[in-house]
This record gives sequence, C-alpha cells and structure tokens, in this order.
Amino acid sequence: MSDFWIYFEVGMRHVLNIFSYDHVLFLIALSVPYVFKDWKKVLLLVSLFTVGHTIALILSVYGVIVVKVNLIEFLIPITILITAFFHLFTAGKSAKNESISVVGFITLFFGIIHGLGFATYFKSIIGVKSETKLLPLLEFATGIEAAQIIVVLISLIVAYCVQTLFRFSKRDWTLVMSSFVIGVVLPMIIESKIWIR
Repeated sequence: MSDFWIYFEVGMRHVLNIFSYDHVLFLIALSVPYVFKDWKKVLLLVSLFTVGHTIALILSVYGVIVVKVNLIEFLIPITILITAFFHLFTAGKSAKNESISVVGFITLFFGIIHGLGFATYFKSIIGVKSETKLLPLLEFATGIEAAQIIVVLISLIVAYCVQTLFRFSKRDWTLVMSSFVIGVVLPMIIESKIWIR
C-alpha cells in the first residue's frame, strides 16, 4: 500500500511541479473555453490526456519506443501552442455541435507526446531492469489524473470568479488566457535545444 502512495505522489508532483509548468500550461490551454456545466467533457479530455501519457510511458519503459529527448522537449511546447491557438481562433463560437472525437483524439495524441517527455525520469525511478513496471506506471498515472483534476478545477474556479466578479465574457476570458499561454510558451519553443546543432 505504501508503494502505491509513493508512485501516486510522484505522479502528483510531476504535474504540480512549479519548475516544470508545461503540464499545467497545457491543462490551462485545454480547459480555458469550458465552464462548470461542461465538467463531463473536461473530465473526458483530461482522462484521455492521462491515457495518452500512460501509453507513452508503457511503450517507452518496455523499450517499444525510443525518442530523442530534445525532439520531445521541443514538441511539448508545440502541443501547448497548438491547443492555445485553436481556442484563440475558436473563442466565442458555439461548441454545442462540436464533436468531442476530434478534440479527444488530438488530446490523446498530445498526451503521448507529454508522456514521452517524462519517460527517461520515470525509468530512473523504477529501474530499467525492474520486472514490476506496470503497477508503478498505473499508480503514477492515478497521481497524474488526480493532479490534473485539481489543476482543471482551479482553472474553472478562477474562470468562474473572473467572469462573474469582473463581468468578463466567456469569449474574452478564452482570448486572454489563450494569449497568455501563447506568450509563455513561445520563448520555450524559441529557446529549445533543437535549434542548436
């Protein structure tokens, strides 16, 4: 039982790490156009992201996929940028008829990219030759899911407060937050090691 909490906590810390805020930025970019009544859709997207993250870790830990770290560290902010731009350009448009399948598939794929970014560190935690890799992975994934729900819940609460107290429209909130995320993530892309030969 104590092992569960160890890996659960590692998963929580992975998301809630102040020095590794790319995960939080992605979650903000993902959840910014939604409100509390959309909780089922948001929970589905967050869970799909976790599934993608976990699939990537499983494939990496078992040696099925090997990807260059610099490439993944470049692609992670690209996924954040794409998500923020998508919501920037679709802000204020009705999402009632929007199919969750396309957004869900993209979120799952982006989860795979983010999962590959953590694979090297996770391997060092459990040990490459460890025979019990799957259970720690699932415990870690549970911690990630819990932390992501916390981040999205805080994001929805802040959005509700700003939209209610300061009378921001949902569209304006989406525009401001998407622009903020783009402003934070662009330097990450520009300063990426991938540009260094």
